[in-house]
Amino acid sequence: MAVLDAGGDGRADARPVALVTGMGRGIGRAIAWALADAGFDVAGCDLARDAEAEATLDGLARRGARAAFVACDVAELDRHAALLAARALSGRLDCLVSNAGVPAVRRGDLLELRPEDFDRVMAVNLRAPFFLAQAVARSMLADAPGAAPRSIVTVSSISATHASPERAEYCLSKSALPMMTRLLALRLAAAGIAAWEVRPGIVRTPMTAPVAARYDAAIADGLVPAGRWGEAADVGRTVAALATGALPFATGEAVHVDGGLHVARL
Repeated sequence: MAVLDAGGDGRADARPVALVTGMGRGIGRAIAWALADAGFDVAGCDLARDAEAEATLDGLARRGARAAFVACDVAELDRHAALLAARALSGRLDCLVSNAGVPAVRRGDLLELRPEDFDRVMAVNLRAPFFLAQAVARSMLADAPGAAPRSIVTVSSISATHASPERAEYCLSKSALPMMTRLLALRLAAAGIAAWEVRPGIVRTPMTAPVAARYDAAIADGLVPAGRWGEAADVGRTVAALATGALPFATGEAVHVDGGLHVARL
């Protein structure tokens, strides 16, 4: 088993453990911190252990959580074994949050979309979450159920249902995640492992920063019924509620965190 670089206070008590991909910044950081606030120890990954990742780890330590981090590209499936070393924090893994994702490589006419750009987005946004969920589910099934609820939570996007022709590969990658969640739910429900999709809308993150002015105007014009941007913490609190078992008899569902954006209106 690969060894993760662990921090925290070295406590011996066994708290539930969550694995969060893409936790170096933005929504991933907010999810990691919300899980720590809810009593989890947290392992995670991002492309590099840079200053942003260190800030995430510092925040976990301040919240009393043991933490572990590995720098990797989730699209490289042979690195998933290192991620599963998160079990070293307590000997088991209770929650996977697949959050890592990439935007469209370049916005533009879908008739000009290049195969290599399509493949890169699919590799990170769909192929990686599927095969990491497969590996985590096998790990969970090999363990006897513990005291903590077990779950696989996949962070998708409003683009799972709302089409943006200039971002075809992104929309296609996200639109497959609801089905992946339902398939996992059916396969794992008998073992008491829930599967969820969390579907953010327009959320203020480094990924949306380049188009912030466009979204400011759209929100001011009424695009979002709640009348504001979503914040990463909105998504983090939602994931933490699911991971702690707030909805114990529900699985396979999408939870929209979008201020009502997804609701059809006349």
